[in-house]
Amino acid sequence: MSKLKDKVAIVTGASKGIGAGIARQLAADGAKVVVNYASSKAGADKVVADIEAAGGQAIAVGADVSKKSEVDALIKAAIDTYGRLDIVVNNSGVYQFAKIEDTTEELYRKMFDINVLGPMLVTGAASPHLGKGASVINIGSGVTRLTPPETAIYSGTKGALDAITGVLSRELGPRGIRVNSVNPGMVETEGAHAAGVVGSDMQAWAEAGTPLGRIGQVDDIATIVSFLASDEAGWVSGELILGTGGMR
Repeated sequence: MSKLKDKVAIVTGASKGIGAGIARQLAADGAKVVVNYASSKAGADKVVADIEAAGGQAIAVGADVSKKSEVDALIKAAIDTYGRLDIVVNNSGVYQFAKIEDTTEELYRKMFDINVLGPMLVTGAASPHLGKGASVINIGSGVTRLTPPETAIYSGTKGALDAITGVLSRELGPRGIRVNSVNPGMVETEGAHAAGVVGSDMQAWAEAGTPLGRIGQVDDIATIVSFLASDEAGWVSGELILGTGGMR
């Protein structure tokens, strides 16, 4: 497929998990992809190698999205390499669950810096380079609809991102730039395995409450993102799309 032919995309936090899947999908659909990573250069290089092996184009660029100077360098690398920018996927995110009495300033700032400040800095730095038909896609979370216990900070960050999506759709819309959010439910990733979620009672709970009867796969989310990035979604903006298999 080539629905994203001639488009250039940045995917933050793309060295593994959902971000890596999104980067591969965008490349498969024709985009040139900037694979951002915070710490795992090896992971990002592997994603780039996979894309190139499939006939696509990609580069890996390290940057902490919570630091403006590094975000500016990330955007510059995209423009210097490919000469334009059409798609921004704000995927970088961290999560850690904690009881309210265990909330700390450090935990709050870590999650809000990456999950909220990060997308704002990246979108702000990218904005001057985006033109009519460009697409910004935030990766939120179905957690804002479920509000499970011990997720106050994480749910708060994703609730803020929902609001930011709406604001930016109005702010950037007059320039022909669309802004949407994809909000996944539980997805099987390396992180979910490492956290012991896959195969746990939590997975069983999620599957029991999901009409489609399973947890998500990375490709389930990546294909939604690719649709929103394409001209096929040219009349879709300001939306929060739940990728949860029907779980509410």
